[in-house]
Amino acid sequence: MKFLDSIEIKVKAGRGGDGVVSFMRSKGKPKLGPDGGDGGTGGSVLMVGTHRLNTLSSLRYRAIYSAEDGVRGGSKRCRGKCGEDLILPMPVGTVVYDDATGEKIGELLAEGEELLVAIGGRHGLGNVHWVRSTHQAPEEFRPGAPGEERDLKLELKLLADVGLAGFPNAGKSTLLSRVSAARPKIADYPFTTLVPNLGVVELAGDDYVQRAFVMADVPGLIEGASEGRGLGLQFLKHLERTSVITYLIDVSNPEQQPAEALRILMDELANFSPELAGKRSLVVLNKIELVEPADLELQAQLLTSAGHEVLTISAVTGQGLNNLKQRLYTLVSEEKHNQSLLVDPVPVVDMDERTNSPHA
Repeated sequence: MKFLDSIEIKVKAGRGGDGVVSFMRSKGKPKLGPDGGDGGTGGSVLMVGTHRLNTLSSLRYRAIYSAEDGVRGGSKRCRGKCGEDLILPMPVGTVVYDDATGEKIGELLAEGEELLVAIGGRHGLGNVHWVRSTHQAPEEFRPGAPGEERDLKLELKLLADVGLAGFPNAGKSTLLSRVSAARPKIADYPFTTLVPNLGVVELAGDDYVQRAFVMADVPGLIEGASEGRGLGLQFLKHLERTSVITYLIDVSNPEQQPAEALRILMDELANFSPELAGKRSLVVLNKIELVEPADLELQAQLLTSAGHEVLTISAVTGQGLNNLKQRLYTLVSEEKHNQSLLVDPVPVVDMDERTNSPHA
């Protein structure tokens, strides 16, 4: 299925069923009192996150996604059946916006998480609700209300712990294929990667403790990517949710020094999103098998002296990959720990204080 990470759709909740004007009847007694039932509530439209999907492509085949209407009420105070909710499975990481206002409605960040995007119409009322001592045979009723209609814009932002940022042919796809079970397309020409790829990187350790993180390889950036050049602008958003940015640089490129390559990459991320540029980062010099050790050491020292943490690897030969995995796992763990500290803790109630409280 073709990868699609942005789409616009229309959703329509069901209309509420009308209330009914009805009277109890018996032979020779045409009107014994009102018994008109209420209509059913219209179905709502909900989105549910699932890891079984990794693209929005399945949504492009329908123009409108509609929930079921509520059923009209019946006599003998019978209420109409409520409309069935429409549940739309969405890839985890989907952000939902109101297309008319640009307002963010919500996002789906976990398996099974639900998001209500269109509320079903209110049910109608039967004539039993209008009975009064001075109004014994009411013929009033309330019709069902229309369901909510919305034009939505959906954006998929991949959920990964580590994002690979680099120029075309820096070796991102090769690295992902070496450290995970992912099999992205690899070739010796620019823009081999046309869609983002995810891979789970597992580390050896205790059988009872799973040590792993998710790595994302996005299409290569070029200078001006944040302004729409190349494929970068389309996929830079997939780096926004990562905990750690890994700048992968081809140290063997004779036309561009690693320091200059890193500057351009960091500028592009900063132009796209200051928050993205401020994420924890690691600089990785790749293709070290193609350069002299003295040159490699010099380039690494230049970056280190500028305040960057630097690792050297060869994605082809496997040199340095174990150290890279260990370091990335440590950085991801530290960032998750820091994020957990930002969450307000649940207040603990002192049992003695609760007992002595005047409201106890």
